[in-house]
Amino acid sequence: MQDEEACMSYIAHILEAVNAQLDAWYINDSEEDQRLPHHLEPKLYVPVQKLAELGLAHWVLDSNNYEHDMELRKIRAERGYTYQDIVDIAPDLLPNYEANLKNFYKEHMHADEEIRFILAGSGYFDVRDFDDRWIRIWAKKNDMLVVPAGMYHRFTLDESEYIKALRLFKGYPVWTPHYRPQDEHPSRKDYITFWKRQ
Repeated sequence: MQDEEACMSYIAHILEAVNAQLDAWYINDSEEDQRLPHHLEPKLYVPVQKLAELGLAHWVLDSNNYEHDMELRKIRAERGYTYQDIVDIAPDLLPNYEANLKNFYKEHMHADEEIRFILAGSGYFDVRDFDDRWIRIWAKKNDMLVVPAGMYHRFTLDESEYIKALRLFKGYPVWTPHYRPQDEHPSRKDYITFWKRQ
């Protein structure tokens, strides 16, 4: 019976993964609440292929079984992710919630990849394309997103105001935001050189 339940759970997860799509769209420059979708009118969605061309990586994994997920283990081994922790963000879970959310929303980049596997809830990762336009990526449960080193981005919760994410790092965890402008930063230069297509 237990094996049958595990099998059914696995099949359900595979069907979810097959049908899953990473929702992303260009956003307006409204000063309204950052937790709103901020669609353009008319709406302009961004295909996953476009995100890949900007250097973003995305997988749909089993967040209910992340400690034993073989695909996650394979990704970690291939990409050298050796450290992990879990972060819960919600008004009643994060001290100085509003101030921290505003800090997450300041445009920045990192010298290393930013890896987030969403275990519950949802939120928005905004990334810059090469025309300096914002693309909003709606990361939800089971999404694993890798923002490349040197890419300008920011994060906010959506209207649900809750996310639980597994953070992965190469070696000792470093989360240092380098606020824009950082055009002379080595990671920014490497990002532009490697990913920008003329």
